[in-house]
Amino acid sequence: MKELNKILNYTFHYNDHISISVKSLLILGTVIFLASFLLKIFKRYVKGKLQAQDKNKFDTVFSFGKWLLYIIIFLITLQSSGVQITAVFAASTALLIGVGLALQTFFQDIISGIFIIMDQSVHVGDYIEIDGKVGRVIDIKLRTTRAVTIENKVLVIPNHLYLKNSLYNWTQNGSKTKSSVNVGVAYGTDVQLVKKLLLQTANEHQNILKSPEPVVLFKDFGDSSLDFEIIFTIHNSFQLAIIQSDLRFRIEELFREHNINIPFPQRDVHLYTKPE
Repeated sequence: MKELNKILNYTFHYNDHISISVKSLLILGTVIFLASFLLKIFKRYVKGKLQAQDKNKFDTVFSFGKWLLYIIIFLITLQSSGVQITAVFAASTALLIGVGLALQTFFQDIISGIFIIMDQSVHVGDYIEIDGKVGRVIDIKLRTTRAVTIENKVLVIPNHLYLKNSLYNWTQNGSKTKSSVNVGVAYGTDVQLVKKLLLQTANEHQNILKSPEPVVLFKDFGDSSLDFEIIFTIHNSFQLAIIQSDLRFRIEELFREHNINIPFPQRDVHLYTKPE
C-alpha cells in the first residue's frame, strides 16, 4: 500500500511553480473518460429526437462544443488537483500569444460556421453566389463550406467570408430562379417586332418555364441603341450560362432574318484645319 501511495504521489516537476503528480494524471484521465461516455449518451438521445435534416447540423455544433468542454474539464481538473494553472499560463505567455494570433482566422471561421448552421441561411443543395463565384453547396462544416461550381470544381469557402461579403442564395425562396438577357437594337427599329422576337426566343427554349411567363422590358434610350431586356424563369440555376448563350444565338439569328441591326458605339470625329 505504501508503494502504491508512493507511486501515486510521485510528482513530475517542471520548475519551482509547475508540477503534477501521477494521481492528478489518473484523475484527469478518469474525468475525461467519464465526460466522453456521458457525451455519447447525450448525443445519441438528442439525435433520436431530431429530424433527419437537422442531424448533420447537430453533429457539427456538437463536435465543436465537445472539444470546448474537454478543454474546460482539463483546466478545472488540473486546478482541483493542485496544479497551478496560472503559473502554467505565465510560463507559456509568448507561446499562447503566437498561437492566438495564428488561430484568429480559424476561430472566425468556426464562429461564422455556427451562425450559418443556427440561422439556416445556407443549406446543403442550395445554389449560392459569393465573391463572384457560384456553386451548389455539398457540405457545411464549422470552418469551411464546400460547393461544386458549374465547371465541376470543388470550391472551398472559409466561413468567415460570409461575414465580410454579400451572400446570394439563389434557391432560398425555392428552386426557381429569374434571370435575363440584354440586347440593343438600332434607332428606327420596330420595337413591337423586337418584343415579339425576344418573347419567341424565350418561349422556344425547353428549359425556360412557361409560368411565370417571360417578360420583355424596354430598358432605355441608350447612346447608340434602344435597350431591351428579356426576363425569364428557370428551374436549374446551374444551366443559366448555357441558357443565356442559347438565347443570344437565337436572338442573333432571328434579328438577321428580320434585318434588325445590333449597333455598336460610334463616334464622329471632325477635323478642322487652320487656314494659312
